[in-house]
Amino acid sequence: MLPDADKLPTITTPRLRLRWITPEDVPALFAIFGDPVVCRYWSRPTLPDVPAARELQREIERHFTDRSLFQWGIADRNTDRMVGTCTLASLSVTHRRAEIGYALARSVWGKGFVTEALPTLLKFAFETLGLHRIEADVDPRNAPSIRVLDRLGFQREGHLRERYLVSGELQDSLIYGLLRPEWRASARR
Repeated sequence: MLPDADKLPTITTPRLRLRWITPEDVPALFAIFGDPVVCRYWSRPTLPDVPAARELQREIERHFTDRSLFQWGIADRNTDRMVGTCTLASLSVTHRRAEIGYALARSVWGKGFVTEALPTLLKFAFETLGLHRIEADVDPRNAPSIRVLDRLGFQREGHLRERYLVSGELQDSLIYGLLRPEWRASARR
């Protein structure tokens, strides 16, 4: 997948740019993943400090190098300020599948940024990368995320009880899936 690329391509929407995450984005990464409210439903704990965010940025680059994770910064097109991330993780060429993930800074919640970014990301995944299946793993208490997945045509496929232990709390997980033919059918509507 993207064998000759040294970084992710930039993908644009009317208000956003999905772009490569740079060292200059470390403060924004910390603002997002250091916020316990944003990370409430994530399967990993919040970042404790800016050095941890710096390590996350390096980790994102390493995973891109081995093509196991593609994580874009979601940036405001006017300012290029990163306000979130969206991810294709657990990429499998053999099985033509990946998992989707996304997070936004609280300051931009409710502006429709995820609803705008994800269709473009799905198009890239299905058309450019040739994937057949995209999965999402969401905490059942995360109603806004579930609504986004429903609107995009994802189908609920399972409920895994007490799947994660994060910061001392056991968390359930709902598994959603979207197949390429389903995406095509919903994109035509």
